[in-house]
Amino acid sequence: MTGAETAPPPPRRPRALRWTFGVLAVLVLAAIACEIAGWPFLAKPVERALSNTLHREVLLRAADDSTSTQGATVRFLGGLNVQVPLLQIGAPAWSQRPYFLHAEGARMRLSYSALWRAREGQPLDIALLHADHLTVHAERLKDGHASWQFGDPLAPPPPPDTTDPLQLPTVQELTVRDGRLTYVDALLRANITGEVRLDEGTLAGNTVSGLLGSAKGTYGGFNVAAKLTAAGAMPLLASSQSAPPTPVQLDLTAGRAALHFKGTVSDVLKLSGLSGVYRVTGPSLGAVGEPLGVTLPTTGAFAMSGKIVKQGDVWRFIADRATIGESSLSAALTFDARPKVPVLSGEVRGPRVLLADLAPTIGAEPPPTPGAAPVTPGPRVLPDKEFDLPSLRAMDANVLMAFDRVELGSLFATPLSPLKTHLTLRGGKLRLDDLVARTADGNLRGNVALDGTGHVALWTTDLRWNEVRLERWIKQERRGDAPPYVSGRLVGRAQLHGEGKSTAQILASLDGSVRTSVRGGKVSHMAIEAAGIDVAELLGVLIKGDRDLTVQCALVDLKADNGVLTPRAMVVETNDSNIWVDGKLSLRDESLDLRAVVSPNDFSLLTLRTPVRVRGTFSKPDISLEKAPLARKAALAVLLGLVNPFAALIPLVDPGSDDKHDDSCAALLERARKAPGAPVGRAPLTSASVSSRTRAD
Repeated sequence: MTGAETAPPPPRRPRALRWTFGVLAVLVLAAIACEIAGWPFLAKPVERALSNTLHREVLLRAADDSTSTQGATVRFLGGLNVQVPLLQIGAPAWSQRPYFLHAEGARMRLSYSALWRAREGQPLDIALLHADHLTVHAERLKDGHASWQFGDPLAPPPPPDTTDPLQLPTVQELTVRDGRLTYVDALLRANITGEVRLDEGTLAGNTVSGLLGSAKGTYGGFNVAAKLTAAGAMPLLASSQSAPPTPVQLDLTAGRAALHFKGTVSDVLKLSGLSGVYRVTGPSLGAVGEPLGVTLPTTGAFAMSGKIVKQGDVWRFIADRATIGESSLSAALTFDARPKVPVLSGEVRGPRVLLADLAPTIGAEPPPTPGAAPVTPGPRVLPDKEFDLPSLRAMDANVLMAFDRVELGSLFATPLSPLKTHLTLRGGKLRLDDLVARTADGNLRGNVALDGTGHVALWTTDLRWNEVRLERWIKQERRGDAPPYVSGRLVGRAQLHGEGKSTAQILASLDGSVRTSVRGGKVSHMAIEAAGIDVAELLGVLIKGDRDLTVQCALVDLKADNGVLTPRAMVVETNDSNIWVDGKLSLRDESLDLRAVVSPNDFSLLTLRTPVRVRGTFSKPDISLEKAPLARKAALAVLLGLVNPFAALIPLVDPGSDDKHDDSCAALLERARKAPGAPVGRAPLTSASVSSRTRAD
């Protein structure tokens, strides 16, 4: 062969294959072009697809809210990306709201897995959401249906769970120039409207700038208003156990209480992950507990600051400083909401407590606010405000209480210092056990109980006091070196019980006894002579100066019967005179009817001695002298004066009696012990009659 061998021609591709590649290339280029353009012609199908997926009407509209989708773009790479002048997700069929979510100037990015989970009824997870204007209407009915639950509208709602309230769509990156949220929840009795401005997440290279919001409305039956600043919004609304703590500052008024908080919160609706410092104020400690569902006593004006932590359903409070009126306290308390009946436990301490500041806990009016107009007292003195008995059954408590100083009021010179007790509340039964206090070299011990399980409260008390020095305990301001009006060591016991819906009702039904006596007592000579209207002796005391009289017996033994206190024995015996008191004191109608008689043990030249009567009411007592004995003495003095002027002094002379018995107090106590229902001594006119009755007993 002289020439090269000719190579075979290359194989030709089939015409059909070339056409296939050509079409695919055109389609890819067209898809790329459409993706870049935003698939404007698919906006309407996307509306239908989202509506079918969420079982809600979804609208992608132009800014004028017309039916046109002009300006709406949809992209599918990496998830569903929507940019639309107006995005709206409809409200459920049972709602009266026009929509659930309405966003203007909106951009939204969703993953396909998030859409699938939302179809199954889980909260919608939005990767990115921007809106120039955003409005969300969140609602929940008593049966558990909620507007944030997507999926089949015919499916039964999840079981109502008040511990898992609002679940808004979660948003990873969120910016809103201005937003509005309404939240209506029948289970939580909430109706709240809020406004927000926020820039959250990493959007277009911007870092977190935070949230500024405000809200007002009602929650749990109480008016609420709040201002909130935070590093972001979605961690607060995510209702997720994994939500990170978000720095927040909150100023809140709820009911009659006000709160300032600065710290971190993971879930603002359930207050999960709450930790920070706080200051709370209110007209009463009870007002502070009302919005939280915590039973706290009614008190005067209240302020507290410290630290607070909430882990799950357990709250921990540390009050570095708490004031109630002029009282100062500190506390470390835990409130556990996990049991069926929540439990409050811990300890309360205080360097200074005024009894007047705690008086509202038993229904009394709080002390007047400084600068406020004085309140005209009514005809009744005893507190008649009804107890909130159901609140005693709302929680249990186990609190140790210790106060360095408890001031009893202006009548007392020495406070209780210290006072300790153990407060328990179980099943509506409130107890103060192991109550121990010291005052004026003596002590007070006992127990107090209030049973609030029925429609009326049952109150019982058993208190003992011992070795309380009267001259140190009771204020007795005297000039110069004058001795105190009364001194000695006070001992006694009160065993009482009653029932009612208020303090006044309990006292009106009071039964039991109160017994107290003075050991080693002394009493002012001037006071004794003034009580007996012994003019001559009183003039002598004024000239020579007052002195102490040794008290041989000072005894008060009162019987309480259906709210009426009657003296079985009420006597003060000295070498100079004896004072006897009888009558009654009614706690039912707050009336007084007491009669005191002074009988001398020595000769007195000039005396107008007559019984002293105390009548009237607690608010308007009336002290007077019995006129009949005075009239008789005056008439006899006039008649004798007609015979001889010096004879007019005879009716004013009291020879007294030297019939004294040192064991009279012991005899009276023995009789009271053996026959607790029998009165002992009924205002005898002479010491002889006192002694004869004592010997007879």
